[in-house]
Amino acid sequence: MARARERGRSALRGRAEKVDQEHLHNGSALNAVDAKGRLSVPAFIRAMIERRSPEKLIVLGKHEADACLVAYDANYKRTVLADVQRRRLRDEEHGVDLRAHHSRNRRAFGLTESCAWDSSGRIILPPMMRRIGRIEDLVLFVGAGETFELWNPQLALDSGDPDLAELAAYRLEERGVAP
Repeated sequence: MARARERGRSALRGRAEKVDQEHLHNGSALNAVDAKGRLSVPAFIRAMIERRSPEKLIVLGKHEADACLVAYDANYKRTVLADVQRRRLRDEEHGVDLRAHHSRNRRAFGLTESCAWDSSGRIILPPMMRRIGRIEDLVLFVGAGETFELWNPQLALDSGDPDLAELAAYRLEERGVAP
């Protein structure tokens, strides 16, 4: 058991050492979503995914703590799995009910959908993801390091995070939409 925990820690340290600044999502953009769920993925997001993965694919899922979607490239799923396993080992060590582990697994793998972008950089946001993220006619993309987030701008304004709210207000004003 202790050996497995140390392997998990080593894998996480190795992953952190391999990630450098040129492989982190930073920046933000506000884009429109049409009635069919089509939206343009910002160029800075597409460029990062293409550097990190051979697949032009975005994996979308329910954010663990916030009222938004989390997104990443296909290769990042290994990191998600390592995190889920590390947390399971921690829970077992502390006698935590394994239902929390199973819930994390479902959120990390069951509540996700993958979508590829077309030649013009657009994806179709799956209906389940639109529902989970409460995304309507606009989506706020926010870089978050190894991942990025997709927010309903109004939820970002109401998030309780003053920096996120300021970012959402700025992007809405830039687009000519009153916050």
